[in-house]
Amino acid sequence: MNSPRIIVSALRGGSGKTILSIGIIGAWKQQGNTVIPFKKGPDYIDAGWLTLAAGQPCYNLDSFLLTSRQIVDSVIQHSKDSSVMLIEGNRGLYDGIDLEGATSTAELAKLLHAPVILCIDCTKSTRTVAAAVMGCQNFDPAVRIEGVVLNRIAGSRHEKIVRTSIEHHCGIPVLGAMPVLDNQIFPERHMGLVPTAEHAWAMKSVEAASKLAMTYVDLDRLQHIAAQVGLLPDFKTDTEILPAMAPSERFQCKELPRIGVIRDTAFQFYYPENLEALVSEGAELVYLSPLLQTEIPALDALYIGGGFPETHAQALSENLSFKTGVKRLADAGLPIYAECGGLMYLGESIVLDGISYPMCGVLPIHFGLQKKPQGHGYTIVTVDQENPFYPVGMEIRGHEFHYSSVMSFDASESCNLVFSMKRGAGFLNHRDGVCYKNTLATYTHIHALGTPIWAVSLVRKACGFATRNNIGGGQLLSV
Repeated sequence: MNSPRIIVSALRGGSGKTILSIGIIGAWKQQGNTVIPFKKGPDYIDAGWLTLAAGQPCYNLDSFLLTSRQIVDSVIQHSKDSSVMLIEGNRGLYDGIDLEGATSTAELAKLLHAPVILCIDCTKSTRTVAAAVMGCQNFDPAVRIEGVVLNRIAGSRHEKIVRTSIEHHCGIPVLGAMPVLDNQIFPERHMGLVPTAEHAWAMKSVEAASKLAMTYVDLDRLQHIAAQVGLLPDFKTDTEILPAMAPSERFQCKELPRIGVIRDTAFQFYYPENLEALVSEGAELVYLSPLLQTEIPALDALYIGGGFPETHAQALSENLSFKTGVKRLADAGLPIYAECGGLMYLGESIVLDGISYPMCGVLPIHFGLQKKPQGHGYTIVTVDQENPFYPVGMEIRGHEFHYSSVMSFDASESCNLVFSMKRGAGFLNHRDGVCYKNTLATYTHIHALGTPIWAVSLVRKACGFATRNNIGGGQLLSV
């Protein structure tokens, strides 16, 4: 497979590569292309914007969470009908977790034989920009840097000096020059752009970025570069065996198990691969929202992703019937899997500025919010106690990012921690994974392709719950 693809990268985070990527995707789409976006992760917020721009799901490519084979398979599977793929990198091109640059955007570019376009912040710089680009070229010649887009250009004279310096000294084209933008087009919060679901004018922002790309970027030349790719690696002879289960081994349900997914502006951090994995394993997904609904429909399991419940604490707290419903279902043994924001929602309360907002009360935890991240980066956990979804002894790779902290946690025989942290902050005292009956909640986000047992286990538990109550999948006894 040699479908057209490019990687948009930069010298550092905050250089403007996300806005550039959004603009290119939106402009290409307006030209009639089917653009499939990918994000070098882990990331949810940028991926949400790329999804909005493309009108297609944005998939995550991360070599810490996924094997090389899984990355290539994902690219092939999700881009079969694409005109072009755009992969947005993260941080700087060569930034990784070790001396060799493992998990870097450069590593991904080499794996996918994809040309790299550098988005360069030119603020208060001219000829030095060429030196920086040349440094990236020489640092690893196997990385194909095929062009540059200048960002935050102060004027035509500034652009001319930088453009001629790069093209003369580096021998690659400058494909565009973006002016300094009004910050109101893409307001920022936390570590990146505001989530699309919280931005009332999100589509207008995408349209503005697309117009900028059409005005200031050579889209035709960029697409020509994207077509100059090598074949993706062939893993047919790879000895790696990916976990798999025959359909007969997965579950025995009279009907498709119904798994609820809480998805709204408070809980919006889901990898599309995770949701697709549940469907692939035989589940029917039912989307619901404690911000919009008071009643919970019939379910066989519940999945609560991450997000920012603290920004909706009052509304979540005031929806008593929904909270009570979640608590009753958890007490009845409904399989529930929650990540980060979902963990906070299942606790006793979230305390903001001295005000306590009661949550579901499934888990005996009170959360507070801090000004700095309390957990940020990749995680590695070892499952060391029994739980509903993972075998004891399994090692799980994931990531965490949260400002919340544990103010109090009343551990007991019925509610304990089942993960030990090999890497990352976790929940408390180098542990994570709060378990109560068939509920497991954790700060660690997992990726379903890298942790395939997750979807299998959640669907199996959903069917088991229905079967134990002598009902078909999708039918829940009143609790």
